[in-house]
Amino acid sequence: MSTIKHKLQQTWRWYGPIDPVSLQDIKQAGANGIVSALHHIPHGEIWPIEDIKERKRIIEATGLTWAVVESVPVHEAIKTRRPNAEHYLANYNQSLKNLAACGLKTICYNFMPVLDWTRTQLDLEMTDGSKALYFNWTDLAIFDLYIFNRVNAADDYDENILAKAKAKHAQMTTAELDELRTNVLMGIPNEKEIEIEALRASIDEYKEIGREGLKQNLAWFLKGIAETCTETGIKMTIHPDDPPYPILGLPRIASTKEDLVDILKSVDQTFNGICYCTGSLGAGMSNDLVDIFEAIKERVYFLHLRNVTKDEEGNFYEADHLGGDVNMYEVMKVVTAENARRAEQIPFRPDHGHQMLDDLNKITNPGYSAIGRLRGLAELRGLEVGVTGNY
Repeated sequence: MSTIKHKLQQTWRWYGPIDPVSLQDIKQAGANGIVSALHHIPHGEIWPIEDIKERKRIIEATGLTWAVVESVPVHEAIKTRRPNAEHYLANYNQSLKNLAACGLKTICYNFMPVLDWTRTQLDLEMTDGSKALYFNWTDLAIFDLYIFNRVNAADDYDENILAKAKAKHAQMTTAELDELRTNVLMGIPNEKEIEIEALRASIDEYKEIGREGLKQNLAWFLKGIAETCTETGIKMTIHPDDPPYPILGLPRIASTKEDLVDILKSVDQTFNGICYCTGSLGAGMSNDLVDIFEAIKERVYFLHLRNVTKDEEGNFYEADHLGGDVNMYEVMKVVTAENARRAEQIPFRPDHGHQMLDDLNKITNPGYSAIGRLRGLAELRGLEVGVTGNY
């Protein structure tokens, strides 16, 4: 007889009523929890209780539950600690109180400067004809050097990458350069993309702040929401940097085991937790995924399970959930062992997925088509049963 008390909670990211993937689709895929956010609320503004209740009502009407809020965006004024940061911190606290009042107490966020996750190609064709998200350092250098024209950008790349970028750029069409620009600057689905000049101004700002300054600003933010989180029972989960390297001159502070441990120690309270993303962390050349989980497991409140395949330069594409460099079998063993120890399930979602089958002919949010994630969820669900013996 299995000693596992309960399974991981199977969830699915949903971008709201305008998401091409419907709640009924998600239910048929086998998930029972929804990961969602109010993307129509501008960053930094208070999430109204009425809007939260309406989103919750829509989700529950389909027989699903709103399990995790991803994300409540942290305004740039907080990340940079501008003079008006206190205003946005107060708004953030009020949004958290409103979410808690509606029973939503697991919150995902990130502290990546300006850009969210960054890819250079959204439709890398796999050998089976499906399409994947891709990050390539040569393409990023082309954007940085020839589209963005960042001052001293060449200093951030080795000679091999610079030579390849120069040669490839000389062969690229205007349409290809425009597509690269769009891909790098693309924001979260249903939100506004970053503008070049805004990015340039932010890079100058972060150059002054630096890595240590950004770490201090995160600690200031966490201390500023600590009372609200403790009183309401909210658990915050910071998402690792994606990719887990400094890009475009922007610092990174959540890319390695040491980074994540430092974040937990900076405000050593229960509410301060981690979103353990095997894809983001797996893109790090020296990251040991099992070792990282063991170091932070008591504060992991949310799981993003996906896979990546890297090459010797650190370029990576998003692989099948069981098919990349991340040993998902070993990850699932430590994750389910920790889940068994807890009174409540740890929610996970099959993060991203290939565009495949009928979805190749549809307009989909990059990484968030239905069938690729359905395959990922099915594989992860089966792996969990295989590891635990818990049907």
